[in-house]
Amino acid sequence: MTSAPRRVANPPNPWESRAIEWLDEPPPVAVEVHEEECKSALSENDSPDLPFRYSFNPYRGCQHACAYCYARPSHQYLGWGAGTDFDTRLVVKRNAPEVLARELSSRKWSKGREMIAFSGVTDCYQPLEASYELTRRALETCDSFRHPVGIITKGSLVRRDTELLARLARRGGAHVAMSIAFADERDSRALEPWVPSPATRLETLRRLAEAGVPVGVALAPVIPGLNDSAVPEILERAKAAGATQAFLVLLRLPKEVASVFEERLRATFPLRAEKVLNALREMRGGRLNNAAFGERMRGEGARYDTIRQLFALHCRKLGLSTERLSGVHEGAAKPEPAPRQRELF
Repeated sequence: MTSAPRRVANPPNPWESRAIEWLDEPPPVAVEVHEEECKSALSENDSPDLPFRYSFNPYRGCQHACAYCYARPSHQYLGWGAGTDFDTRLVVKRNAPEVLARELSSRKWSKGREMIAFSGVTDCYQPLEASYELTRRALETCDSFRHPVGIITKGSLVRRDTELLARLARRGGAHVAMSIAFADERDSRALEPWVPSPATRLETLRRLAEAGVPVGVALAPVIPGLNDSAVPEILERAKAAGATQAFLVLLRLPKEVASVFEERLRATFPLRAEKVLNALREMRGGRLNNAAFGERMRGEGARYDTIRQLFALHCRKLGLSTERLSGVHEGAAKPEPAPRQRELF
């Protein structure tokens, strides 16, 4: 007769000692997390619409689930969908910080004054970052090289790295722009369901600013007929929190994003949906989207001009700069040479 197997003690669980603090309600949706090894950490773009050339994207997909996210179609390259898959089937580039360090150490890297944007097609402070800390490790790498960085995020988790960002701001250059599209939490929750509340994001701006981190606010996206009337309030609250800079981006609906956004819009704002879509068509020459370089982040016509003038007027009144950050950082200390092995000859 075979005896029962002996009980084996569990080894220490490294996760038990880790505490993750949610500043708002945690997302109630289950996610699939897929890990991958990346070959490169920096993405390069040549778009005249963007103030940066290089970006660092440690994740694919985003748990924030914003219905309007322009990056949704990129998930289709993985064989997944641009809808719910983008929010729940997430990819972690687990070696991205190490690859970034290798790229910045390379003799081929001669862009030491060019800002690296965190991030271009994902939110580097989405909930997964609380566990994986890829963004923090990459920022530590940039700090060691005194390399300038610019962050745009909706994630209040960025306050975890306040001390690191303050040091980066002094040494290499750092700026954080908090994306806040809505002043009203209910409106925000309808189209960006798992993003921290506007109040939480504004408090995050305040804490960063008090620590010496230069901060700004991104009114992105502006959705005509839905949140354009909130522009003055958002700017005023951001200024009170310490913002010194602001920029505005009109809603973009490339490819499959249009259907995802329209479905969510009609479900959450059924009485305003047609008004919003018609207003957007008015600003885009009868279309919902204009993908042309130089045009895709802005609109045309009297209604768009009114929004721009409202934005500019309040920025002047509040003393907020509207200059987009240059991809080249001029004000910080010169980066130290990248560490290299001594040559043999």
